[in-house]
Amino acid sequence: MQKNYQQKVLGILGGGQLGRMVIQSAINYNIDIHILDPDGNAPCKAIAHQFTQGSLTDFETVYAFGKNCDVITIEIESVNTDALQKLVDEGKEVYPQPHLIKLIQDKRAQKQFYKDKQIPTADFILTADKKEVLENADFLPAVNKLGKDGYDGRGVQILRDASDLGKAFEAPSLLEKLIDFDKELAVIVARNKRGDLIAYPSVECAFHPTANLVEFLFAPANVSQEIEEKAKKIAIEVIESLGLIGILAVELFVTKDGEILVNEIAPRPHNSGHHTIEANFTSQFEQHLRAVMDMPLGNPDLRIPAAMVNLLGEEGYTGEALVEGLDEAMAAKGVYVHLYGKKITKPFRKMGHVTILDENLDQLKSRALQIKELIKIKA
Repeated sequence: MQKNYQQKVLGILGGGQLGRMVIQSAINYNIDIHILDPDGNAPCKAIAHQFTQGSLTDFETVYAFGKNCDVITIEIESVNTDALQKLVDEGKEVYPQPHLIKLIQDKRAQKQFYKDKQIPTADFILTADKKEVLENADFLPAVNKLGKDGYDGRGVQILRDASDLGKAFEAPSLLEKLIDFDKELAVIVARNKRGDLIAYPSVECAFHPTANLVEFLFAPANVSQEIEEKAKKIAIEVIESLGLIGILAVELFVTKDGEILVNEIAPRPHNSGHHTIEANFTSQFEQHLRAVMDMPLGNPDLRIPAAMVNLLGEEGYTGEALVEGLDEAMAAKGVYVHLYGKKITKPFRKMGHVTILDENLDQLKSRALQIKELIKIKA
């Protein structure tokens, strides 16, 4: 029987750039999207069918918002899962499912889940406070991660030796063995209510040395076919073990000896999939929409090699954003600029991204470096 997707209102908790790009996909299908976000000037405000300013973590606010939607999803994990569960209990569709958002919100629970399901991940120790971290000094070098509320590199400390122990967290956290990895990959997988499942080709990520944010992304990843298949298989195993409906970004380490370990997961569109708007048959944003609305899933294959450069606010600048180098970038073949509608820039704030398409992989890398030097966001 033909479904009328247009009769359902999709509510998104979070009105940042990820929600904005989901709306851009939803417009093609005439699907109304309602947005809840605490920022009155959130990137989604001007293009959402309905925008509500309010807290994502307040029970009553989230519950009241969800009552006016048919399907509810997220673009950020920091949301009130109790309100979402009540909405499910009352017949609303919420994807990803609230209990899974709750699991992923807590890095301690997330790591324990991998261990229980025998999904390969770095060795770890759960710690209740700083004292317990100090008691496990012989586990170093390790990464100390806050159990909850870490985001975009915050809530992460690298403890290489005893001299770093003063940086340990005084809250429930985990110590994770510092992996001497060869590459960092990400594989995006998606699953709808019907049980259909797809996996995108893996991408290779390079992180900013101080901001701990993805700075460059290259697709396809420069790995062997064996590593590619293994990475996809593990990502599929993660989404199937969870039983998650929606899209899931699975971040992976490839060790020097070819082992693949799950680092972290994100149950929403992710920075590692921005290139898919131009480079793949179906973008991650449309795929998320399709998955949560129980549409047929789209083909995830890469159409052409791509690089993605994050546009971060320059250090030392806070104020009304000024984009330098935009005209020159726009004049180049295969260069696609995405600005996120954020009027105010500050150091390392995600202000946009640029996707570069090129059949020549070597040329692609040099062009990505050129774009990074060309476009600067200042005030």
